[in-house]
Amino acid sequence: MLTTIKTELKSFQDLAHNFAARELTADRKANDRYPFGPFFDSVVAKAHELGLLGITMPEECGGSGQDIGALCVILDEISAVDAGLAAIIFTNALAQEIMLAAGGNNVVQSIIGQAANAGSALIAYPAFCNPDETVPRLEAVRDNGTYRLSGVAEYVVLGGLAGHILLPARVKGQEGYTYFLVRRETPGINTGEPIFSLGLHACPAVDVRLEAAEGRPFGTEGEGTRHFNRASDRMHAAVAAMQCGIMKGAFQEALSYSQERFQGGREIINWSSLRMLLADMAVQVKVADLAVSGAALAAEQQDLQWELSTRAAALHLSELACKLTTDGIQVLGGNGYMKDYGQEKRYRDAKQVQALLGLSPMRKLGMVRAMVKG
Repeated sequence: MLTTIKTELKSFQDLAHNFAARELTADRKANDRYPFGPFFDSVVAKAHELGLLGITMPEECGGSGQDIGALCVILDEISAVDAGLAAIIFTNALAQEIMLAAGGNNVVQSIIGQAANAGSALIAYPAFCNPDETVPRLEAVRDNGTYRLSGVAEYVVLGGLAGHILLPARVKGQEGYTYFLVRRETPGINTGEPIFSLGLHACPAVDVRLEAAEGRPFGTEGEGTRHFNRASDRMHAAVAAMQCGIMKGAFQEALSYSQERFQGGREIINWSSLRMLLADMAVQVKVADLAVSGAALAAEQQDLQWELSTRAAALHLSELACKLTTDGIQVLGGNGYMKDYGQEKRYRDAKQVQALLGLSPMRKLGMVRAMVKG
């Protein structure tokens, strides 16, 4: 839908679609076995070579200079096949957006420009939390012109892979929190084993423990909330795009299966009750497509209260995706619960994506507070 309004995005859609079909479809089941199987390093490396890790970054920072709509199109196409890689792209983009919001253009430019491989280009971040909802357990102390960070950062996405980690921490003696960038190889940083999560297995997270590790601050001390909100307002559209892609993948799987599976002497798609279920899924997919397009365009055009539009799209589609993927399992019957078909994975992924940028109930309450304040 978005590509029909902004035709210049069609090339990004084709790029992501072809990449997902070529690199992800065949090995989706194997990739989902991580951390009990190998990580798909080669796929992430190819995504980096294609520029998928810097889509929204300004060209002067080494990125593609695209707006949020291009990122949404890419995440939509990739999530339809495997949301694991989409979550990697999302987390990296979120960290970049926060750094830009805090005035860290030069640092982002140096990271992207000097990256020798995909790992060094990635920036890890605890993408499943809002630091205002979960008080940061890291404390930063000034030390002769530098800052030393100590404490634990839980569930840091890409924390065991990325060359840099962006973390919120409270500066001793200051209110609020501040963002700090640390190199993963900096002395005093210890990363745990990959955490086995509900979904998005190919997008690993780890707990990170810091002991007087040197960190670089971004923005004015204590203004982390402002930087996070500025970035997350845009990135909620990306969350909606991921859920939309998962929904499309589940619907296409259900539709294809129903045209191939026979029961009672005919294809099951010819049974009226199942056809009605597919019709409901088709309607929900179209609604999701419209919601993502509207949210992305509102953010790009800076429409009045566009921030509420992106957040509403993400919250609504997160609930819709969980329902639709459940229906997708039902269409396949017992096969829907088997890993071979991918429907149970899409359900797990949809539930996991639902928690990006913070708990869904807290984000709903945040919307109400914003509306009350005008």
